[in-house]
Amino acid sequence: MLSAFRSALTTPDLRRKILFTLGIVALYRLGATLPSPGVSYVNVQECIRQQESGGQSFYQLINLFSGGALLKLSIFALGIMPYITASIIVQLLTVVIPRFEQLKKEGQSGQNKLTQYTRYLTIALGILQSTGIVALAVQRQLFQNCDRDVIPDQSVFNLVVIVITMTAGTAVIMWLGELITERGVGNGMSLLIFTSIAARIIPEGGMILQRPDGAIVFPVVCVFALAIIVSVVFVEQGQRRIPVQYAKRMIGRRMYGGTSTYLPLKVNQAGVIPLIFASSLLYLPDLISKLAAGSTTEPSWWQQFIATHIVQQSSPVHIAIYFLLIIFFTYFYVAITFNPDERADEMKKFGGFIPGIRPGRPTAEYLRFVLGRITLPGSLYLGIVAVLPNFFLTVTQEGNNQNFPFGGTAVLIMVGVGLDTVKQIESQLMQRNYEGFLR
Repeated sequence: MLSAFRSALTTPDLRRKILFTLGIVALYRLGATLPSPGVSYVNVQECIRQQESGGQSFYQLINLFSGGALLKLSIFALGIMPYITASIIVQLLTVVIPRFEQLKKEGQSGQNKLTQYTRYLTIALGILQSTGIVALAVQRQLFQNCDRDVIPDQSVFNLVVIVITMTAGTAVIMWLGELITERGVGNGMSLLIFTSIAARIIPEGGMILQRPDGAIVFPVVCVFALAIIVSVVFVEQGQRRIPVQYAKRMIGRRMYGGTSTYLPLKVNQAGVIPLIFASSLLYLPDLISKLAAGSTTEPSWWQQFIATHIVQQSSPVHIAIYFLLIIFFTYFYVAITFNPDERADEMKKFGGFIPGIRPGRPTAEYLRFVLGRITLPGSLYLGIVAVLPNFFLTVTQEGNNQNFPFGGTAVLIMVGVGLDTVKQIESQLMQRNYEGFLR
């Protein structure tokens, strides 16, 4: 392992990419600590302190993805979530809108057009989310049990400036992520999420240690997180390899084909997208109820139901809905990203076939059958790992808010991004005849 790190740092171009990535990450974390203009830093810190001492925020997951920047109302308060949501929406629209499907098939030019649409949608979502956050802050609904004004000057001009600042921060984050993807190592957006989650580990660990039973709970939580990491690594590396044989073809005086390869189908074909999308949908009902409720209005029955059963992560209703949403979005995302008919046509076009399966429609049906059987354990794996901390939460934290960096969702994202980044560095090392990290 140490020799692989040494080889990566001694290679000039790879070292340049790694240092460039670390510089962008440091810039991102700096922007996450700078408060937006017009926000009272002292009042925000006091509300956060009261929050940590026993309050609960319905925006915990988004605060996690922003590395704690959301509740601080910083420049990068929205984090990477608007871009993720926009990317998912554009991918879903490729199935519904024929124009998007045509752009997807046009290659690099069509992909650039879809990327441009994703950027426009990201800005629009950034405006909507920043407006909602500012509205919650004005109504004192962003923090519970905190009566301080985090935005002392609530004039229209000042609120518009804060919304514009947060939206601009979203655009800058999107640009930083694309810079990492183009000139750095790994997927930029995923690495920014990884950095945000990692930034919350030490503060959340300190919160656990400050509890009266922290000396007992903290080692148990660490062992629990380690078990999740081991299981995630094991399943993430699992795949079903379907053998593919290519027939020999004579082109001129040369013979092509005749090779044997395989089509890898991962057990977790959807990655962490179902977790992010399911979590995003879960906080929407509480966001709507908070925006609908005034500062003096008594909560209605549906608002009380949301506060009792949807927001509380130890609630059986919350756990069941979260689990079912993960399974649904796993099947849905796999269905829109892997098309068995297109894959069967490509194999038939280049003379490939699965031994024992006729090319064309039988091959597509076989791929659809295998993919369905693999997706079931993959979706159950994602759902179980994601909701296990909710059961563990009831015992260790007595129904209070979950320490997300030690939860299943955060561990799944961190391990998945870490494995992808290591594989990319390893592939570049292997091109230079160096041994990689995964031996």
